[in-house]
Amino acid sequence: MKAVVLQENREFRLENVVIPIPQENQIQVKIMASGFNPIDYQMTEDGSERKLLHSPILGREFSGIVSAIGKNVTHFKISDAVFCGSGSMGSNGTYAEYICVPEEIAVHKPSNISFEEAAAIPSAGLTALQSFNRMNANLYDSILITGAAGGVGNMLVKLLLANGYKNVIVTAGNENSSNALVGLGVKPEKIINYKKDKIYETALSLNENKNFDFVVDLVGNSTAEIGARLLKTNGVYVDVTNFSTPESRGILFSKGVSIFNISNYAYGLEKRYDYYKNGLNQLKLLLQNEIITPPEIQIIGGLVTETVTKALTILRENKTEGRKLIMQINQK
Repeated sequence: MKAVVLQENREFRLENVVIPIPQENQIQVKIMASGFNPIDYQMTEDGSERKLLHSPILGREFSGIVSAIGKNVTHFKISDAVFCGSGSMGSNGTYAEYICVPEEIAVHKPSNISFEEAAAIPSAGLTALQSFNRMNANLYDSILITGAAGGVGNMLVKLLLANGYKNVIVTAGNENSSNALVGLGVKPEKIINYKKDKIYETALSLNENKNFDFVVDLVGNSTAEIGARLLKTNGVYVDVTNFSTPESRGILFSKGVSIFNISNYAYGLEKRYDYYKNGLNQLKLLLQNEIITPPEIQIIGGLVTETVTKALTILRENKTEGRKLIMQINQK
């Protein structure tokens, strides 16, 4: 099969590699589309995310068609359409024509969305759903979401609004991102353009000069410090980035807050595969019933090196403008 493979010099190259064969409890999937995530480019750098690299073929979510099954597989048959957050649990990453994954982490694709839309959901959707469930906020709690126009923010905003949350304030970095959030149902007056307005002062003003019950940090670094200052004593800080700073950690400690570190990876390490299937099934029902919609997508290209390098550059430069980046791999 063809795959885009990360080289030792951290560049990518299209190569022919062996097609993986499913083990007893695995399904082999012909990948139709693959989603790009910030962790993909982060794995090519020297941060903590590089430790999560399990294959020189990157990519952690996909949709596709079951092409072979292991002898103990019971829930899938050949030709089933599926989508999956494979993370580090697959035979390889998803920048490839085929992958094998445990059947316990895959779910049948919703029939009312495309393969490309389905590939945009698992990583961001599971992260947003875990954030939503662990927050367990009251409907009128004040919630600040930084970087809300990204993949996780997009899905989290949809979950909150679909469940009737009223006091959600978000940040975005440009007009396109702001327009995307308005399209989700966020009121324009509750969107802070952090390139034009100061987050701290504007957020306080929008929240009646009160600190927030919840801060969801999807940006990290200096923004984490602002979010920490905006959180009330004994509030809840939801950290999706792992990019906190000594300053932000000091502020959070002094306020006695609860910190929720959000990680899909943790469940894979413990082989708690029900987390992935249950979460994707929840998202599938919401999508099928049109309670939420899939993210707006941008198809970058096919399975070639240029597609990968272009997508990772857009992610690194934070220029997705509210769209999920997708690679088309096989066509029916």
